[in-house]
Amino acid sequence: MNNLANSKIAIIGLGYVGLPLAVEFGKVRPVIGFDINPQRIAELQSGKDHTLECSSQELAQATQLHYSCTAADLHEARVFIVTVPTPVDSANRPDMTPLIRASTTVGQALKKGDLVIYESTVYPGATEDVCVPILEQCSGLKFNLEFYCGYSPERINPGDKVNTLTTIKKITSGSTPTVADAVDALYGEIIKAGTWKASSIKVAEAAKVIENSQRDLNIAFVNELSVIFERIGIDTLEVLEAAGSKWNFLPFRPGMVGGHCIGVDPYYLTHKAEELGYHPQVILAGRRINDNMARYAARNVIKRMLQNGVDVARSTVGVLGITFKENCPDIRNSKVADLVKELQQWGGHVVVADPWADPVEVQGEYGIVLGTIDANHPVDALVVAVGHNEFRNLSLQQLRAWCRNSKPVLADLKSLYNRHEAAAAGFSVFRF
Repeated sequence: MNNLANSKIAIIGLGYVGLPLAVEFGKVRPVIGFDINPQRIAELQSGKDHTLECSSQELAQATQLHYSCTAADLHEARVFIVTVPTPVDSANRPDMTPLIRASTTVGQALKKGDLVIYESTVYPGATEDVCVPILEQCSGLKFNLEFYCGYSPERINPGDKVNTLTTIKKITSGSTPTVADAVDALYGEIIKAGTWKASSIKVAEAAKVIENSQRDLNIAFVNELSVIFERIGIDTLEVLEAAGSKWNFLPFRPGMVGGHCIGVDPYYLTHKAEELGYHPQVILAGRRINDNMARYAARNVIKRMLQNGVDVARSTVGVLGITFKENCPDIRNSKVADLVKELQQWGGHVVVADPWADPVEVQGEYGIVLGTIDANHPVDALVVAVGHNEFRNLSLQQLRAWCRNSKPVLADLKSLYNRHEAAAAGFSVFRF
């Protein structure tokens, strides 16, 4: 694999994962940044990134990076890194369509001696069982004789400016020991935190999928505690803070679990397990709990509104935040959309406001038109669903001025405010 040492790289997919990778490699060697969306290419060529993962200055520093949406340009590359999304469908089954299409595109550009590395999250075995046959068919080349594969799972945390691509240790792997060394050396060019060379592609795939499955289960545990403690009549956060006084207590918080990783990846693992005749118990139980939290929150808001004498069918509920996490424009798999849908089923009007989200993207993805919530556009109940800094900096007096009835509901789902002060300000408070 020495002949690939200074070869041109093609990054397939320029989203939250692919763009930072293309930028870092573009600082040290020639890179083709490929995306099928011409608007995305035009945006990046103008020096802008709407995902906010890369600043204009960072884009300019990648002097060897060139963008393209023309598949013919990929023939110039010898190394291909696939970073397309791997979502689930409406039945929570893995949707491999983007990965299959990307493999087809790469296969048509493959030449003898080329290397294809996948970063998209998949179940163990997907690279060799799903992607490799497509590469062979489209290229007419033989795997591990005329082309090779690697797997290096992405660990991008959207919106995080501290734990970035180069500062997070990178798992690497290859289809042969020699290829594994080459893949490891390749990423070693840009990853300051170092690499972890896995013994096989399957091990690397499994390591990625359990990272987020583990976190999903830990959050499911505290979510279930939240449901129990609400019935007991004690505050979950106060319990967790008390328990956290022990040195080895894990500081997980309850909440809605969305996004492109934690709310999706476990389904890839359970899909593979069920294919092999094993029905996972713990993992799917955690998924059921977390997927139900949006409905749980909405129903608690409605219950408190009814208890306070609010005519729900003629009310307006304000929701602050639609992105899947704070201080980030990413709306993929946002569970706030599920919460909005549940609130709407009770007949009232729901207004969603979010200074970080793209209104066109939100309307296209969820059919939600972003609006305004303030003293001139008051509501009967307020749900703070995302912890954006803009919301953290609001005072309870400001929030109270945005509500029009004598006892408005404040659902502080991110625990941004002191619940006792919120009650003193006149709110009927709910939080996980």
